[in-house]
Amino acid sequence: MNKPLLTGLTAAVALLATGPAFAQQTFIAIGTGGVTGVYYPAGGAICRLVNRDRAEHGIRCGVESTGGSVFNINAIRSGELEFGVAQSDMQYHAVNGSQQFEETGAFDELRAVFSLHPEPFTVVARADAGISSFEDLRGKRVNIGNPGSGQRATMDVVLDAMGWTVDDFAQASELPPAEQALALCDNNIDAMVYTVGHPSGAIQEATTACDSVLVNVDSDEIRALVEDRAYYRMATIPGGMYRGTDSDVTTFGVGATFVTSADVPEEVVYHVTRAIFENMDQFRGLHPALGNLDPAEMVSDGLSAPLHDGAARYFRESGLME
Repeated sequence: MNKPLLTGLTAAVALLATGPAFAQQTFIAIGTGGVTGVYYPAGGAICRLVNRDRAEHGIRCGVESTGGSVFNINAIRSGELEFGVAQSDMQYHAVNGSQQFEETGAFDELRAVFSLHPEPFTVVARADAGISSFEDLRGKRVNIGNPGSGQRATMDVVLDAMGWTVDDFAQASELPPAEQALALCDNNIDAMVYTVGHPSGAIQEATTACDSVLVNVDSDEIRALVEDRAYYRMATIPGGMYRGTDSDVTTFGVGATFVTSADVPEEVVYHVTRAIFENMDQFRGLHPALGNLDPAEMVSDGLSAPLHDGAARYFRESGLME
């Protein structure tokens, strides 16, 4: 992540320049997640469309695999990244300085660009582990996610809602997404959790490399959590999507969102937003999790931070908002 930051001076020069000169001035990096999740290919899809027209707008886009939502927001705050993908609940907490962001305080300069795909909280268990509901995880070996990831943050919220702590597990691992399927199939853990869009490569790996099942996360405590927090919603993972799980799975979830900082110039955010929305059919086709995106919903769903001026400008021009 050691790269020149987009300073006010270079931004000003970039906006005055055109064509190739602008291209030399403006590089943007998008923070995503693990390579087996959906954030990484979603970020790649965004960059692919942005880079296609870089001769016109002079923006070169790169993707970085990172620790996930919390890492991305903190890296945007420090200026290491210009953009990032983040869970809708983590966006909310960053804006309000709550939970994982309590120590650093509210990120007043965080800006929303648009929302992406839904992300159900997904629990996958070994078929021989005797786990058919979230409650069955007590006393089991569970990967709760790496610190700094959205999945870990969501797991912490679920544990709190259930009145549990990590001590309720026989073992609580902190593996990143790319490592948890192998750990499950090597019988090093009984279950793994992942807040992810579907279909997910990591879930496909876990359900094809060994016998495993998706588990319902549906209880009075979970429904009360969803009722209390606007950035959560109940979710269904269709049966038959993954080997070993023929019936629909009920859980809850968040949404993936695309965020930036108020310090990133309006012109840059405008062109990034335009590249996606004016090529929406192609964007939907770049990953199955993006296939049902609705531009009208992407303008506001799950967005707690103020819209960046560049995104708002494009949405007004295109008639998506007044």
